[in-house]
Order: sequence, then C-alpha cells, then structure tokens
Amino acid sequence: MWKYIKKYLLFAIIAALFMIGEVMMDLVQPQLMSQIVDDGVLGLNNNGSGNLDLIWSLGLKMILLVLFGGFCGSMNNVFVHLSGQNIGNEMRKDCFRKIMTFSFPQLDKFSTGSVVTRVTNDITQVQNFVSTFVRGLIRTSFLTFGSMYFMFRLNGTFGLIVLCAFPFVVVCMAFCLAKANPLFSKLQNQLDTINSIMQEDISGIRVIKACVREIYEKVRFGKANGELIKTQLKILTVFAFMNPVINALMYIVVAMILLKGSFLVEAGTVTPGSVMAGITYTTQLLNGVLMLVMLFQNISRGYTSWKRVKEILDSPNINDGDFDGTASLAGTIEFKDVSFSYPNSGGKPVLNRINLKINQGETVAVMGATGCGKTSLINLIPRFYDAESGSVLVDGVDVREYKQKALREKIAVSLQKSELFSVSIGENIGWGDPSANEKEIQTAAINAQADDFINSSADGYQTLVAERGMSLSGGQKQRISIARAILKSAEILIFDDSTSALDLKTEANLYEALDKYYPNVTKIIVAQRIASVRRADKIVVLDKGEIAAVGSHGELMESCSIYRDICRSQMGEEESEYA
Repeated sequence: MWKYIKKYLLFAIIAALFMIGEVMMDLVQPQLMSQIVDDGVLGLNNNGSGNLDLIWSLGLKMILLVLFGGFCGSMNNVFVHLSGQNIGNEMRKDCFRKIMTFSFPQLDKFSTGSVVTRVTNDITQVQNFVSTFVRGLIRTSFLTFGSMYFMFRLNGTFGLIVLCAFPFVVVCMAFCLAKANPLFSKLQNQLDTINSIMQEDISGIRVIKACVREIYEKVRFGKANGELIKTQLKILTVFAFMNPVINALMYIVVAMILLKGSFLVEAGTVTPGSVMAGITYTTQLLNGVLMLVMLFQNISRGYTSWKRVKEILDSPNINDGDFDGTASLAGTIEFKDVSFSYPNSGGKPVLNRINLKINQGETVAVMGATGCGKTSLINLIPRFYDAESGSVLVDGVDVREYKQKALREKIAVSLQKSELFSVSIGENIGWGDPSANEKEIQTAAINAQADDFINSSADGYQTLVAERGMSLSGGQKQRISIARAILKSAEILIFDDSTSALDLKTEANLYEALDKYYPNVTKIIVAQRIASVRRADKIVVLDKGEIAAVGSHGELMESCSIYRDICRSQMGEEESEYA
C-alpha cells in the first residue's frame, strides 16, 4: 500500500500535525479547569477567597484553546480526506486498468460481482482504513498516552489506578478482535454474492419476467442478503459486547479515583480541582480507548479489503510477445496439433490435436453440434485463451510471440451476443476504428446491411442505444456489431454465429458484399445453418473437439455423414440431395 500512500504522504503528515495540535488542546483543558476550581472558585491559595478575574482570564484562555483545537481538527479532516480520497482514486484507476488487461481465464476466475465489489466497496474500505489510520491512530495514541502522562504528573496514585485497569481492557479488545477478524473476509465474499445476483438479475430481467420467476429471484436475493445481515450482526454483536465492558471498566476506575481522591482531599494532599482534572483525564482516556477499539475494527476490515484489492493488482499480466505484426503474408492462419481445455474443467479437452490451415482471402466456415468446440477454436486466434499444446500461427508467427495489440489489430471479431454501449449507433460502429469519419462508418453499415434501418430511426446514426441495446432487435444489434467489425479493416474477420438473427436474404446480401468489397480479407464463419456456410471456400466440421472433415459443401455431402445429417435435418432429404 506504500506505493499509493507515499504519493500523498505530505497530506498525511500535515493532517497528523494538525491532529497533534487538536489533541494537545484537549490535554491542556483539565489543568486549566483544575486551576479555575482551586484558585478561582475555592480560593485555596488565597485564604478561601475566590478570584473572579482569574476565572475570566482562564475561561477566555480555554475558549481560545478550544477554538484553536477546533480549527486544527477541521484542517486535519481536510488533509485526511485529501490523502484518503486521492489514494482511493489512484487505487481504483489502477484496478480498472489492470482489469482491462485481464485474460479470459483471469476474468473467469473473478466473478463480475466480485470485481465490482473489489473496485467499489473494498477500495472504499481501504480509503476508510487510511483515513482512520492517519486521524485515529494519532488522536488515539496521543489522547491515551497523553492522558496517562498527565495523570501521573497530576498524581501518581491516580495514574496507578488507571494503569491497573489497562490489562483487562487489552484482554477484552484482543478477545473481541480475534472473534471479529475472520468475519470481515466472509462479509466481503457475501457482498460479492449479492452483487453477482444483482448483475445476473438485471441483465436477465426479461427472462425472469418471461418465465415468471420473480418470486424465486426475490427469495434467492433475500437468502443472500439474509446471510450478509447475519454476518454483519455477528460483528456488531461482538463489538456491542466489548463497548459496555470497557465502559464499565473505565467507570469503575472513575469511581476508584473519586473514592481515593476524597481521602486525599480530606488529608490535604490533593485539591478538589486535581480530583476533577483526574476524572476528566480518565474520561479522555476512556474516549481514547473506545476510539482505539473502532480504530482496530476499521484497520481489520480495511486490511481484509486491501488483500482482496491486492489480488487484482497482483494478478500476473498475460505474457506478451515482442513481434509487432509485420509480415509479408496477411491473414493466413494455421493450427498445428492444437489441444485445449478450459481452466478448472478438470483437464477435460475441448479441442484435441487440431490441424488446419486457412489461407489469405479464404472464407472458411466452422460447423458442428453444440459444445463441439467451435467458439473455443476461434478464441485461440486472437489469444483470448492460449492453447495447452501445439501452436496457433497467424501469418506464420505463433500468436504467443505477438504483442497483444499488434495481434488483435489484425483481427476483427463479431460475436453472437452483440455487445453495444449506451451511446449513439454511429459511435457504436465507430468503436471498430476511432479515427473513421462519418462516410466510412456509413459505408461499413451499408455493407453490413444496417444502413436502411439506421436511417429509418428517429435520429439516424445519432440515435442513442438503450442500455445493452434493449431498444434494438437481435438482428439490428448483430448488424451494428458486424458493421463495427468491418470498419476495423482487419486482415482476419471472424463471425462467431453473429448472423443467427438475420433472415436468409439479409445474410446472403451480407456475404455477397463481403466477397465483393473485401476479397483479400480472411473470413471465418461459425454458424449452425447450412444456408450460412454452403458458399464458403471450405467448411470445417468439428465433432467432439476434433476435426471430422474439411471440404466444400459438395465434397462434404459426399464424404461426411455428420455434415449430411445436419444438412438433411435442416433442408429435408430431397433439397439436400439437390443441393
């Protein structure tokens, strides 16, 4: 954490100095009050005659010291917040930058809800930890030990009475913190669960309503929230036990000081003002101890949150290569004996010994049953995941040797689930190439068969897209996503079942435009429909993670029973034979 603290250390030091000033003003007050009682009111040093002038002068002095202490406290708060908020700001930005570099396996490791909790609630807890540490530790330390020092200076007996109570206070604090500390980590994990449920339910609200599962989700959320409250109550119960116990101990100390002080006053060795000052110091000491309790509570929770934030910040970056992408070939892809399985899948292979070469400018379709590894295959090309064995080559170079930016600049991807942002349609398409002008954006939309419906919208390309594209149909979202991929002008264009919501005519027009205007771009099409792939230069049929056959539509109809079965199931016996 020092990496972040040192940048704003000056603010923390200034805050600490102001806090010392505030505490010193608090520590001076009891002595002045003792002098007012003994000399101003009782007149112990003036034959029992009070001194009104002394009361006025010392009272005014106390008021001025209180005002100065208040000023120091206010300035302390200002600089504490400057340090804490800036540290949290830097930490939050670093976490977000780190998340943006995560590989898919790392994103799979952290759930969406957990990432949100860590970047929001956990960093807020760390901010509170820093602020509490700077403000609370200084105030608590000086108030506790300062009160103890002045107590001994006032009367050694009073100091010893307070000192005897300290071991009991420490034991009580240690016991309660030992009980509470493990619960803080559990509490943050339960916040992860709640955020995950919220994220899932908001994203899938249409499915929930369509299936009439609102009550089920309410119960699921209520159960998770109940567990969170249960843990929170356990923590509060622990500290609810500790505060009264410490209060009781300290008030026993006050009673003992009053008792002992009455004997000492009667004996003439201590003045009533000194007894009052001793009680005030004991009260300050009590406040210091209670603040120490809260301080340790915040430090424990903040440190737990820091460990969770640190897991994100310390996550290793994906190994980046040195190759910048310069090559004479452009758009060739080759899989050499590639095998792959997902992390935490128990080593179950998704792809097994894949060998395939795709030449520049070819249109290659990938087909197969659900779960056969189609998406997994194309995810290896832009290095969303790395092959466990074998190698994936782009333009003759292993993708692991590329710089990530250089590799992904060569590849444009359009997914089945089109991810759109809450900006205009034109800006969504422009994500493919931020430097593109309006004409280039419109050209990409025309080739993606999206221009007509965009122009029919109220504001054309300036039409705002609702959150997650809810204002658009599935086919419209897919065409905007395709236009974004086309605009990128990449050497390799991948459609991961991204035309599934298009009607056959629109899809045919799309592929015709791609063949006409982008003949040298290598196109990989993952699809379920025979009509989407039959015109491809070659079709790859996957079966249980292995390549069952490769060839044109006509060749596969003759040689591949899996392909024939797919074709007949979609087109019927006579049509498939005619095709």
